[in-house]
Amino acid sequence: MHTRINISQLEPQSFKAMMGLEIYLKETDVDPKLRQLIKIRASILNNCAYCIQMHTEESKSLGESEQRLYALSAWKESPLFSEKERAVLELTDEVTLITLQGVSEAIYNKCLEQLGEQALAQCIMQIVTINMWNRIAVATKMTHEAD
Repeated sequence: MHTRINISQLEPQSFKAMMGLEIYLKETDVDPKLRQLIKIRASILNNCAYCIQMHTEESKSLGESEQRLYALSAWKESPLFSEKERAVLELTDEVTLITLQGVSEAIYNKCLEQLGEQALAQCIMQIVTINMWNRIAVATKMTHEAD
């Protein structure tokens, strides 16, 4: 692989602004395990190996099971996720792939029912933020060191 630009070095103020979002998101009421599921699922859809690795490691450190992490790529077919998690994962899919159909009324209303307005807003912000990170990592071909 050939090296691409390092945006964090070239544009540190942009990363500082994005880290502000990360600090905000850590202070929300969204369960940390659910935040990681959002991050991993969006990263799977965006083919972002860097973020998949980072967030599966973080997820395991929070006590998430490897079985659920493996099932995340096919979550619709898995019985391992709660109704709330399923609603948020569907929202994650629809926001990440927004050009396909937007966000359906059915999923929006299901999330509103499961989460309430505040947590729904927080989940949407989490989904949008990980999509920004994914796009930076994929565009610049960020990679983790091999273990």
